[in-house]
Amino acid sequence: MASLFRAYNALLIRRPMLAQCGTAALLFGTGDIIAQQLIEKKGLRRHDLTRTVRLTFYGGALFGPVMTWWYQFLNRIQFASPTRAIVYRVWLDQAVLTPFAVGAFFTCMSVLEGVPQEAYPRIQAAYVPTILRNWGVFIPTQIINFALVPHHMRFVVVSVVSLFWSTCSLSLHGQLLTRR
Repeated sequence: MASLFRAYNALLIRRPMLAQCGTAALLFGTGDIIAQQLIEKKGLRRHDLTRTVRLTFYGGALFGPVMTWWYQFLNRIQFASPTRAIVYRVWLDQAVLTPFAVGAFFTCMSVLEGVPQEAYPRIQAAYVPTILRNWGVFIPTQIINFALVPHHMRFVVVSVVSLFWSTCSLSLHGQLLTRR
């Protein structure tokens, strides 16, 4: 197990885009499987494989690249003190990126499902509750992340927390689909 972690850590340093896109794809897909099987209790026969594939694609092809770029951008910004670095990075992450990312998620899912006209109603229904829950989870996560975690591992920390976050969000998204 230690050698697997070392290999993954080396890949994060050598090929961050590849490693982080793969991580995001794996965790978004896993989060959807957990949401459908453990939270929504669909069972294998009713499991929406297309939804899982769609979310795996979203994680690896859209979320992963954007977040890789975002963390590289945040890491390049110089601040006057370590405390200011934490405060401003958390603020940028949660006040600038998060509002965009939440809207983009609902929009992308609607487009990938072939119902782009549903994007706006979904955003109207779920945007504010999603943002508020996100801030409750990710502001403390990002404070710890930016204070204690080496920069090349920050995406991994967020990805692991996102596994649990996305499981809950995907369950909410699944409930929105069921109401249609």
